[in-house]
Amino acid sequence: MPHVEETDPDGVDFGWVMQTTFVTTILVGAPIVATLSLFVQLTGWAEWAEFAIRVGAVVWFCTAAGVYAYARYRE
Repeated sequence: MPHVEETDPDGVDFGWVMQTTFVTTILVGAPIVATLSLFVQLTGWAEWAEFAIRVGAVVWFCTAAGVYAYARYRE
């Protein structure tokens, strides 16, 4: 059986923070972007993409800050 690498980080496990942020942003961010897009008139694909990027960036930042704060708290 091959050897599986393990880590025991001192402090916050940033790998866990990045993975959790990625999954949580998709699960929470997609419905938020879809819901908010109902209240904005978007006429073309470029406007849809710009809207998704702007709102998604805010959702990602808030999620990342929250996950990091949780990881620091649990440490």
